[in-house]
Amino acid sequence: MSEAVRLGLVGCGAISAWHRNAIANVPEIAITACVDVDPARSKAAAEPLGAEAFATLDDALASGRFDAVDLMLPHDLHEEVAIRCLESGVHVVLEKPMAPTVAACERMLAAADRAPGVFMVAENAQYWPEVLIARELIAEGAIGDVITAKAHLFFPPMEMYYGGAAPWRMRRARSGGGVSIDTGSHYIRPLRMWLGEIDEVVAAMEHPYDSMEGESLARALFRFRTGQVASFDLMLTDAPIGPQDVFRITGTRGEILIGMDVRLVDAQHRKPVAARPDKPQGYMLSYEGQFRDFARAVLEGAPLAAGPEVAVGELRTALAMEQSAETRRWEKVWDRS
Repeated sequence: MSEAVRLGLVGCGAISAWHRNAIANVPEIAITACVDVDPARSKAAAEPLGAEAFATLDDALASGRFDAVDLMLPHDLHEEVAIRCLESGVHVVLEKPMAPTVAACERMLAAADRAPGVFMVAENAQYWPEVLIARELIAEGAIGDVITAKAHLFFPPMEMYYGGAAPWRMRRARSGGGVSIDTGSHYIRPLRMWLGEIDEVVAAMEHPYDSMEGESLARALFRFRTGQVASFDLMLTDAPIGPQDVFRITGTRGEILIGMDVRLVDAQHRKPVAARPDKPQGYMLSYEGQFRDFARAVLEGAPLAAGPEVAVGELRTALAMEQSAETRRWEKVWDRS
């Protein structure tokens, strides 16, 4: 067994910096190559790491410099590049969403089944410490039976939303949609982790952020197969934003609140108190957990915390929301092509 996974970064844009910072704390992974169509960008990413810079994927794959790739590309390129890398025999960790369409996801999963390597869709919310703490509290019965939940995030444009002359996330043809298909997955996954699979959705969408062709405001209700209902609010805005709890989980005996930390309300604590203050918390730690899981899968053959097929659920939910915004009625998540 190798001591570390030799990883090539494919796409050295804004999210690449987040990945590099996380991997620096994961000794099981060594970044050995950086690939970007902009040679200056791949060189800037590679030099501090002692990695080799490449301007094309062809040259990178031919070099034999890595065992695995971390694909951080516009969504419309995911299918072609991921399948090519899998068929080349390298392990693949792919930034979410898997692809803009369900059909593309199915082709990618089929290719992964044929390939010898690990295929992981990098939904870092699966490893978000606060989300995992909430799941533990629910399992322990800290708030009784879950009645409902809420995901709420209004967020300003970050570098990945405005970087460059023509940021691809603003273009529907490249991203596949708006905030729901992209950022939304980080908030849909935790709801699925806590409440189970989503059965149907009803949604409204608007376009308050003018630069984004897809929706920049999504408001929805999710009905789960258990019958529980959760609300989902997501907006990209350059307006001033006040303090907000990102998640609220309400049960028969109390509530779990997640903002900057995890807080618990129950019969003994009518005002929120910190839950699990001894455990490391913070959104950025989710990326470290993601890459540790990938390394274990590659080096030890361990199963992933969530296989790539799970990521299809976030895409299906986003697509059902979009359809519901058009039809103005409840739309099924899984009973659709």
